[in-house]
Amino acid sequence: MIKRTLTTKLKEAATQFPVVTLTGPRQSGKTTLVKAAFKDYDYLSLELPDQRSFALEDPRGFLSQFDGPVILDEVQRAPELFSYIQVLVDEHRDWTGRFILTGSQNFLLLQSISQSLAGRCAVLHLLPFSLAELTGRKPISLETLGNTVSKNLKSPKSGLMETLFTGFYPRIHDKHLPPRDWLAGYYQTYLERDVRNVLNIGDLETFGRFVRLCAGRSGQLLNLSGLASDCGISHTTAKRWISVLKASFVITLLRPHHRNFGKRLIKSPKLYFLDTGLLCYLLQIHSPEELFHRAERGAVFESFVVSEFYKNFIHRGEPPSLYFWRDAAGHEVDIIIDMGTMLIPVETKSAQTIASDFFDNLAYWRKVSGDENAPAALIYGGDQSFKRSGVFVYPWFAL
Repeated sequence: MIKRTLTTKLKEAATQFPVVTLTGPRQSGKTTLVKAAFKDYDYLSLELPDQRSFALEDPRGFLSQFDGPVILDEVQRAPELFSYIQVLVDEHRDWTGRFILTGSQNFLLLQSISQSLAGRCAVLHLLPFSLAELTGRKPISLETLGNTVSKNLKSPKSGLMETLFTGFYPRIHDKHLPPRDWLAGYYQTYLERDVRNVLNIGDLETFGRFVRLCAGRSGQLLNLSGLASDCGISHTTAKRWISVLKASFVITLLRPHHRNFGKRLIKSPKLYFLDTGLLCYLLQIHSPEELFHRAERGAVFESFVVSEFYKNFIHRGEPPSLYFWRDAAGHEVDIIIDMGTMLIPVETKSAQTIASDFFDNLAYWRKVSGDENAPAALIYGGDQSFKRSGVFVYPWFAL
């Protein structure tokens, strides 16, 4: 089993809270992780019709069958349980780690938790594998990013284009499945189960077109009016559907950084897909070789870098402090990582060869920020680590 970075935080939360909830997209490895982390716990999946009926019809009886701690999988299938779990943990205030809950529908789970288990429950998120998890090492240290670079990094067996095309869903790697075949079924399941059954979106054809339009805009400023117009839906519907994609961990939005350095800034967020394999599927890219020659290669690579930093935060149990910066004159830094005591600007380039103008925006950002020696990083598609123009350069597999 591939070790997950979140394991440490998950076990720690179980010593502090009576209830721990693990959510994330379908097939991200939630069940495998909780079973491995809590081997002596009872386990029950509410995907099973008979157990789900039992939980819905007799919640007290259902919960009384467990003498000790239990893992309840896909618990959003029986939302009534949350109120009864609340009563139990309030009666036994010394309990820790009594209930481990997992579920794929983040939007339903968080609503139930906020209503019944606020203050009693730790909420963690598990995304598909990070590159570091796949290669069996620790993720890059955000605290030292832009200040130091490792000289001992080993290039993975898979090249950059193959890595981006395959994506990071565990089952593809576990079973060595053709990415497009598996992702086609995964995407259809997402539409039919999560979108239609849970969110009551009736026109799946239009929603599917909306998702593909979003894929074509990955790495770009979010223009809801343009999306709505191209898809033939209202601005309100487009806004709601973006929220659906975000809540189900298909996309994330990077907000512009609030510090304006005396310049007028762009205020719209940028849209990114959180799995490059799914992004390539939606863009109808059929092979790693085709990806290399497609105009979208840079956007796919930028999505990869954003998603790896996103996982770095999420799998440590922290909210991602990721932004971008662009002023009205067109100067832009792809990613700003806010570490609280410092800001780290990061540029992404899919090219394998470094050009001198790759550093221009980082130099401009340093100048207007008032700290020309601030930490700065460039992530590129090559395989060397070095420092140039005061910027630490990292190969793509350093993340």
